[in-house]
Amino acid sequence: MIKKCIFALVLTTLIAGQQVYASPIYGTVTMTNTGFGAIDTMRIWGGGHSGLDVYAGVYMFDKTAGTGQGQLIANGPVGAFCMDLSEYLASGTQTYNVISVQDGPAPASFLGGPMGQQKADFLAELWGRFYDPAWAAGGNYTAQQRSNAEAFSACVWEIIYEDLPTSLLGWDVTTDGTAGNKGFKAENLDYQTANSWLHALNGTGPKAQLRSLSYCGYQDMLVAVPEPATVAFLTMGFTSLVLNRKDLKFKAKS
Repeated sequence: MIKKCIFALVLTTLIAGQQVYASPIYGTVTMTNTGFGAIDTMRIWGGGHSGLDVYAGVYMFDKTAGTGQGQLIANGPVGAFCMDLSEYLASGTQTYNVISVQDGPAPASFLGGPMGQQKADFLAELWGRFYDPAWAAGGNYTAQQRSNAEAFSACVWEIIYEDLPTSLLGWDVTTDGTAGNKGFKAENLDYQTANSWLHALNGTGPKAQLRSLSYCGYQDMLVAVPEPATVAFLTMGFTSLVLNRKDLKFKAKS
């Protein structure tokens, strides 16, 4: 198991016979797993699993600290969606790296590499069109809210793990359309809603500003952050801080 991620520009390394893709890190988020928002149970195939019953929907965390773009996420309750079927949900308090969605999830062993910009754009439009903040609002959730949040999770996994279809109507969360050990399919969910949302992703809808919270050894989480101008400002500040620290370290050795 890989114990840590590497701060670097996009590169490829080989560790313990497994290809690992390291990505630019734009900050960190420290948060504690506190349970679930709107969630239900589905059976999945994908990410190395075959017929596994999993919780699908909103995962809840209590965010207590952040650096760089991690500061964009307010301290307190955070609702997120799992991106990473090959690993399990972290318990307790962990510090996650903030990376671009296109560079996730990590490790990318079942994708052959990071998902890329086109899939990241689909996820941004999915969130912009169909995400409901009520799924992470706390309290009791209705059966419809749980069903919709579960369908949203299926859409996230379909986009990440399946090869892109030749047309929007090629999306189908009930069918694994990718040859080999990649792909995704699910049972025991509202697949009509999931597929209708996927079929609506034509590039013209609103797009949310998303980031991946990555922790090697545990599931990566998909979250929304504020507008691009603020993201760019904090990215510059975090990069400058890293460079200044490296410069100070170099001078100390001179």
